[in-house]
Amino acid sequence: MRVLQLTSPNSPLPSSLIRRLYIGQFLARWGARMWEFAVGLYMISLWPNSLLFAAVYGVVESASTALFGPIVGQLVDRLTYMQVLQLWLLTQNASFIVAGGTVMGLLVYPGLKSKNFIAFISLIIVTNISGAIGVLSTLAGTILIEREWVVVISNGYPPDILTKMNSVIRRIDLICKLFAPVVTGFIISFVSLKASALTLAVWNTVSVWLEFWFLISVYNGIAALKESNQRRMLRLSSSDPVNIPSSLSRETNNSIADNRSNSELREKNWRRKTLEWVSKVSGIDAWRIYLKQDVVLPGVALALLYFTVLSFGTLMTAVLEWKGIPAYVIGIGRGISATIGIAATLLYPILQYHISTLRTGLWSIWSQWSFLIVCVASLWVQKRNVSAYTLMGGVAASRLGLWMFDLSVIQQMQDHVPESDRCIVGGVQNSLQSYLDLMGYVTGIIVSDPQDFGKLVILSFSVVTLSAALYSLHTYRLRQHLFHFDKLFSPLIT
Repeated sequence: MRVLQLTSPNSPLPSSLIRRLYIGQFLARWGARMWEFAVGLYMISLWPNSLLFAAVYGVVESASTALFGPIVGQLVDRLTYMQVLQLWLLTQNASFIVAGGTVMGLLVYPGLKSKNFIAFISLIIVTNISGAIGVLSTLAGTILIEREWVVVISNGYPPDILTKMNSVIRRIDLICKLFAPVVTGFIISFVSLKASALTLAVWNTVSVWLEFWFLISVYNGIAALKESNQRRMLRLSSSDPVNIPSSLSRETNNSIADNRSNSELREKNWRRKTLEWVSKVSGIDAWRIYLKQDVVLPGVALALLYFTVLSFGTLMTAVLEWKGIPAYVIGIGRGISATIGIAATLLYPILQYHISTLRTGLWSIWSQWSFLIVCVASLWVQKRNVSAYTLMGGVAASRLGLWMFDLSVIQQMQDHVPESDRCIVGGVQNSLQSYLDLMGYVTGIIVSDPQDFGKLVILSFSVVTLSAALYSLHTYRLRQHLFHFDKLFSPLIT
């Protein structure tokens, strides 16, 4: 295959390879979005009139990402691009195939809960673990494509190239978020839950080969990716104790040989190596790197938005189902929400060009906050259906601000985080987001009665308010102001 050299800013981006990158990303995200939408409906059908199973799944998924997210980031940073691709695609698709299969078993044998409770719980556990592994694999792909490849490919080009690529990548995800739930909702409503689980398993079985072919062709065709991969491997080998200079190695070996009987030295070395191992395995080093970044406050503000039930996630989907909203209507509502998100990816480059990345984030987060007031107001609507549709409308409208804010924070991280820390910071950011997501599901377990969902709505709105305040503080610290009031009112004066 012909390799394209992208180090010259005068050479155009290879459009055919960029399209393959986008197609591979689309195929991978579609399967993940199918599962994300359907799992809440599976869980509420297995244990009707309770959010318990849906919340427990959310806890398992979020806790896995929270605990292992930094480790995934470090793993992506230490493996070659080819190894990450293989690990990501094979593990993600295999996990969703297993999850679809176990759900099929639970749905085919609805009386299993009463006849063989141990087998029933065992299948639930396998479903939860498989889903969590699939999400961790998706995280590895997210870090590789969104935090690494996009930055490497756009390096040397004008800044608006990175902005456009970020917007397209996010738009692809939102298109999957638009159509995957709609398709899945129609399958559930007009065929069956079992058919949707079978569709999920078949999709992941077929798509994994196409995903790998598209993405590996991008890696083989773009020289900048191979150059970046080689730089990472050189950096890692130079910092690896195994690869220390030969003279120093001989000197160390002689010293150890001369002091072989010195138990204190051996004990000190053992403690040092143990501490290093614990630090790496637990992700402590990764968190230290993250907290040193200049963009830590925007990262925390973005992560806080995950502590919410005001999204078309597992808990809200389960509540809407409990309120009697048909699955296909929920899918359409989620699709409308994603359409508004797609509009955000089109609007973001325009705003970013005119008012900068930092201020686009400020306007976006407060825009989201304003639309979520509608969700709070829905709690006082007496009719159950009207209340549900008002809630859905407020959540859908708020996606305009949410996804522009997401793009703004991601681009600030891409611009201000050093290349050597990029994957690690991406892993910790996703881990932090999952910690907050986990807290949301824990509150769902504590407040598991759908009739008390309003308490979770109020709590979620309060957290969004805190997020907006933190980002406003970050903006003020950098700019010493929040708004250009002179520019806002100058047209009125003139």
